[in-house]
Amino acid sequence: MKKLLLAALAAFQTMIVAAQVATVSGPDGRLKVNIDVKGGKPVYAVTYDGKQMLDDSPLGFVANVGDFSQNLTFVDAKESKVTNDYKLNRSKVSNVHYEANELKVNLKNNRHTITVNFRVSNNDIAFRYELPKFGETASVVIRDEATGFDFPSATTTFLTPQSNPMIGWKRTKPSYEEGYGYDDPMTKVSQYRHGYTFPCLFHIGNDGWVLVSETGVDSKYCGSRISDMKGDGLYKLEFPMEGENNGNGTVAPAFALPGATPWRTITVGATLEPIVETTAPWDNVEPLYETTHNYQFGKGVWSWIVWQDNSINYDDQVKYVALAKSMGYKYVLVDNWWDTNFGFKRMEEFIRYAQSQGVDVFLWWSSSGYWNDIEQGPINYMDNPIKRKQVMRWMNKMGVKGIKVDFFGGDKQETMRLYEAILSDADDNGLMCIFHGCTIPRGWERMYPNYVGSEAVLASENIYFGQGAADKEAKDTSTHPFIRNTIGCMEFGGSFLNRHIRKGNTGGNTRRTTDCHEMAQAVLFQNPIQNFALTPENLRPFSDGGAPQVSLDFMRLVPTTWDDTQFVDGYPGKYCVLARQSAGTWYIAASNAEAECDKVFDLSQFLKKGDVVTLYSDDAQREPQKTELKIKDPKKVKLHLLKDGGFVIVK
Repeated sequence: MKKLLLAALAAFQTMIVAAQVATVSGPDGRLKVNIDVKGGKPVYAVTYDGKQMLDDSPLGFVANVGDFSQNLTFVDAKESKVTNDYKLNRSKVSNVHYEANELKVNLKNNRHTITVNFRVSNNDIAFRYELPKFGETASVVIRDEATGFDFPSATTTFLTPQSNPMIGWKRTKPSYEEGYGYDDPMTKVSQYRHGYTFPCLFHIGNDGWVLVSETGVDSKYCGSRISDMKGDGLYKLEFPMEGENNGNGTVAPAFALPGATPWRTITVGATLEPIVETTAPWDNVEPLYETTHNYQFGKGVWSWIVWQDNSINYDDQVKYVALAKSMGYKYVLVDNWWDTNFGFKRMEEFIRYAQSQGVDVFLWWSSSGYWNDIEQGPINYMDNPIKRKQVMRWMNKMGVKGIKVDFFGGDKQETMRLYEAILSDADDNGLMCIFHGCTIPRGWERMYPNYVGSEAVLASENIYFGQGAADKEAKDTSTHPFIRNTIGCMEFGGSFLNRHIRKGNTGGNTRRTTDCHEMAQAVLFQNPIQNFALTPENLRPFSDGGAPQVSLDFMRLVPTTWDDTQFVDGYPGKYCVLARQSAGTWYIAASNAEAECDKVFDLSQFLKKGDVVTLYSDDAQREPQKTELKIKDPKKVKLHLLKDGGFVIVK
């Protein structure tokens, strides 16, 4: 009898252990997530085609209402299906059909039960913590998250570090403007020892790729990042640093109950194709408000990128209006110091003039005046609700179409509230919003109807400021489509046609890339409002230092929003080939940071035998040529790539 009882007890214990494990797979069965509770600690692991992409990785958090990272028990798990068809009007794809299997795992500490919600599609995982109201407790402070990502030992990384707070020019960092490492070992310590900013790309040996990020961050949470590696392959989710935004705002986010954290996203694939094409940032978020405005996306010019501060005067801006008109562009962006160099009354005159030429205006503003040392005006407007509404009503009256707000310097919940307040007030006044010196977008193209771009990258201004950045421009162009630009629009402000990055096209830093590279960059980098780095001197005759006509004609042609985006070929930092479609036309663009070479591409998804396409390519003198190319075998299209060069095929 004793043996029978022991056997029964052992069997019961086995059932209890088995009940701790829950599994959810994507619709095609290739991507699988296992959730477990081991020693009271919740963990999850990820496989793709049976290959380990994430080892047991921690889940949970510590809050003012209790510790949900340890001493937990498994309650139950419920699976369902999620489908969502939605439209994006300012991104890399216009129509999305989302299917996922959802698993809600309920976990309990000694007092309360929470839910970990996993949604798994064919290549994307989204998960978050969902909290009910705890009796009379209707709010929560999340003090820390145990959330982590534990990678197999063969993994290498493509990461950009989080900087120290309150350093850099005018103490404006962190601003997501650090460089990337390439195929670094996980043991490498980040530059500032504060870990890395999202999105984060990992190469899992010969087994595939993983992209980690987050989405759905609004005024109810902070932005997060990952730590340096802790132990063997583990990167932990980190909240903002205390010193961000000059110490203003708390590190720990808070929200009302019932409520939920943002979604953390993991995109997985055997190749880079699912990474480039992911729609994970938008699949599980919803618009936060409706707009009554019909925002027009498109192209613009801005004098500051090449002509700098001295160009923010009436006469030079008139020249840029003429440039925009000649190029058929919608917008001119007037950058910092306009309040001093123009004044509000003179600016009204300029806005009316630009509109008379068929060009609309974006205006630059500083985000604040009390968490950095910025002098460039206008300052002390956007952070003040009363003054912000006043100037937005003024811009609405004058017919200004958008604003560029700069120098945020942090990821605290306090700062996320400011982003949302600016966006909401701007929409009330028919204004689109571009952010610079800022955080990454986290689903914002879908959440905010007037959001049209974030910098959050080591962008085009560095090509003006340093020859080193100019020397590696093709490397950066071959990087961002695989990492930063995968999770949201990227206001880079590039596509230079000046050979010398200075007013007059003489002196300054020298552009190393070909014109075809710059044309390809306009396709490879996606942002609904593209303010390109063109200058009035580009319109001069070619013999007088102007740009080739073929380059100008292409820059008139290229769209800024896309119906489809597909990965063709490439490797981060080496070369990149993407295909984007707009209004039925395919643009297949390539950049090359490696040695001159011939490459063969399979373009059969976009072209067929006998098609005659337009090819923009570099000749032996590195000048752009526009030719017709008849496709003999769409699976084997052979093209020549120069170092720092590129091409674009239009069909």
